[in-house]
Amino acid sequence: MLERTEPVDSTGEHEETGKDGSQQIVDFGSALTKTPHGSVYCLTIIGQIEGHNTAASGAKTTKYEHVLPLLAKLEESDEVDGVLFLLNTVGGDVEAGLAIAELIAGMTKPTVSIVLGGSHSIGVPLAVAARRSFAVPSAAMTIHPVRMSGTVIAAPQTYNYFQRLQDRIVAFVSGHSQITAQKFQALMLKKDDMAADVGSVVYGEEAVSLGIIDQVGGLSDGLQCLYRQIDEARGKREQENA
Repeated sequence: MLERTEPVDSTGEHEETGKDGSQQIVDFGSALTKTPHGSVYCLTIIGQIEGHNTAASGAKTTKYEHVLPLLAKLEESDEVDGVLFLLNTVGGDVEAGLAIAELIAGMTKPTVSIVLGGSHSIGVPLAVAARRSFAVPSAAMTIHPVRMSGTVIAAPQTYNYFQRLQDRIVAFVSGHSQITAQKFQALMLKKDDMAADVGSVVYGEEAVSLGIIDQVGGLSDGLQCLYRQIDEARGKREQENA
């Protein structure tokens, strides 16, 4: 059984964020760090995006019922100045992923996302949802049409549903990045990129040249961008209160 961990407080003060910091990383893959620029909350989006059904035993998941209220809390918290999202996800439930992406995009707090390893399928909208997106050179993003498991009724209504769901993804990505809807749709339906599937696999620099990701960069680049956003937001508040 995992013991609750408490990092040593060298100042003698026992703040809640300090006491629970290590356990927070274990439980949620997140951490709050105080910097000279402000407090930065780091949140990981990893593994499979779990939807209304529980993922297979042993699968690493990001649970929307945990992430959605956490994002709402971060938006309202006076203790958080900016949020850094670290992504390494295989994708997963489309509507759960879109729900998280929409909430990230609707935040007024400074936000930055960094694609590490991969941000596949519904991970693409998650990657572009932040105000500024980064991808390391080795990062990969798989773009493909919507899939559905289980029984599928071969009726016009089913295909219409697929198309409308796909249109929602295309509209979100094109609305929060520099790629056009037509170009992103073409990547989804590309036939000669994957041996056993329809779609495309793009990597860090290619994702930037296509307009999906804003910039190639890693942790230091993402943090510097987040710090600039925090400083700009603080400057605007000071002007409004002057």
